[in-house]
Amino acid sequence: MRQIRMAHKFASNLSFMFQEVPSLIDRYQVAKDAGFKAVESGFPLGFSMQQVAQAKEAAGIEQILINVFTGDTSKGQLGFAAIPGKEKDFRDSIDLTIQYAKALDCKKIHVMAGKVENSTPENDITYENNLKYAVEKFAAENIIGLIEPINSITVPNYYLNDYKRAIDVIQKINSPNLKLLMDIFHVQQITGKITKTIEDYFPHIGHVQIAQVPSRNEPDVLGEIDYRYVFLLLEKLTYNEYIGLEYKPLTTSTDGLKWVKNFGFTL
Repeated sequence: MRQIRMAHKFASNLSFMFQEVPSLIDRYQVAKDAGFKAVESGFPLGFSMQQVAQAKEAAGIEQILINVFTGDTSKGQLGFAAIPGKEKDFRDSIDLTIQYAKALDCKKIHVMAGKVENSTPENDITYENNLKYAVEKFAAENIIGLIEPINSITVPNYYLNDYKRAIDVIQKINSPNLKLLMDIFHVQQITGKITKTIEDYFPHIGHVQIAQVPSRNEPDVLGEIDYRYVFLLLEKLTYNEYIGLEYKPLTTSTDGLKWVKNFGFTL
């Protein structure tokens, strides 16, 4: 495999990084000051569209992805897409998140499936029907919807915890506005076959995120994944979108960014 050309670009996940600053909207400027040109985040609970958009614009930074409104996270809610009886909540969450995405000029929305203790065919049907609704809405706004398999160690009972299921749904709906969010942190814990999984599903990938396993810290922290190899593989496959840094800094967010230079990259 040829040498890395230092071509990758990175986006700070404001829901994970820069938590030294308590307010999510204040992290836009901190991320910009650290050198980032782009950010991603979970849904900005507790902040109006105007507040978030103003913080983003004041920092002069791009928002590339936002998570769908997931419901009451204090009650363990992680979205409604696969939950029968929650169709109205799902549609409301999609409509609300689209408004935020438009205010942020953000073109990707991560649609979360929700937790299901014992999955049944009813969950499958509900998930597909809800995604069809979302995709129709996204297409009208030139937004890409993303679905992400999440491992059952980190999030027990999350409905979408399998890559085959995710790809089956994407292929069944067959829309350019529905793609795969591939977090290498979850790939390692769901399949353990990083090279094959990335290569097999690469045509469907709409966004990539990274974190070390098992610590979920920076990619240079001692762990199961060789990220120098992963970056090289992504380059070989011509992945040229942002890579989201959805990790928990081991010490401080700024100090933790030393890996970027050490790996031969720039922000």
